[in-house]
Amino acid sequence: MAKSSNQKLKLMYLKDILENESDEKHPLSVNYLKQRLLDYGITAERKAIYSDIEELRLYGLDIICERGRSNEYYVGERYFELAELKMLVDAVQASKFLTEKKSEQLIRKLCSLCSKHEATQLNRNVINYRRIKNRNEAIYYAVDEIHNAINNDKTISFKYYQYVGNKHREFKKDGEKYYVSPVTLVWDDENYYLIGYDNDAGHIKHFRVDKITDISTESTPRTGEDATGKIDLAEYSKKVFSMFAGEEKEVRLEFDSSFCGVIIDRFGSDIMIVPEKDKFCVNVKVEISPQFFGWLCSLSGNVRISAPKEVKDMYIEHLNTVMQG
Repeated sequence: MAKSSNQKLKLMYLKDILENESDEKHPLSVNYLKQRLLDYGITAERKAIYSDIEELRLYGLDIICERGRSNEYYVGERYFELAELKMLVDAVQASKFLTEKKSEQLIRKLCSLCSKHEATQLNRNVINYRRIKNRNEAIYYAVDEIHNAINNDKTISFKYYQYVGNKHREFKKDGEKYYVSPVTLVWDDENYYLIGYDNDAGHIKHFRVDKITDISTESTPRTGEDATGKIDLAEYSKKVFSMFAGEEKEVRLEFDSSFCGVIIDRFGSDIMIVPEKDKFCVNVKVEISPQFFGWLCSLSGNVRISAPKEVKDMYIEHLNTVMQG
């Protein structure tokens, strides 16, 4: 029988089969390995497969043999343990700054790092997870652009926008570009933030990366070393960013048109905003906590709780406690 053009790739195909199809609960027999190689047009004798397995072991692949009437083989220790992959999949799926499409792409890549049998456990995590996801695919590449600019000590330029009215995008500075010396990226409360020195304003600012567009790296080096060198980034992040924690309840919020962007920032762009006379309303699930009430307070009454009454009463009690000191 003439050998196929794939015969020279036998060792590589055998490695792929073992990594993709075997694990502790799914060991593979030599006869099965022979048949799978034949699917690629590759013939192999039993002794040759034993020899190939030993070569893969010498290469560093952790191949375990379950001895019996017919020896069976599987890949034992891998670069990532299954528990670690589950954690990474959960992190990707929970990341609001990643789009649904990009999340799916990354999860497929993570699934390729374990056997196809173990990958089904990762896919179940995806099916059962429901989170707000950003729709802006450019975030993924903006993060990369910022990292590269930091590594190369370069200034970046970009346009920055907010939401007003009923999800209308409005650019800051009338659409003019910001020129910023990036210092670091902070991932807080499921969002990515850029902390950098605004070259024109002359001080440190932070920007939500999902609201950055038309980003590019400039040829000019970063500036503002005097300002950025004096700040404690950990302390700065603690002061600027906060997370909510408490019992989850559905509340109805009322707000003015100019605060539409604030609501979208907090709860995502997929929420249904309903115009009512001279205001807007939205029903959202929030975690009732002092931090949530503090967020409302920071908006100076421009975002109000209209329902349910129990949450309104809790907010009033919170305000009374604050006033009584």
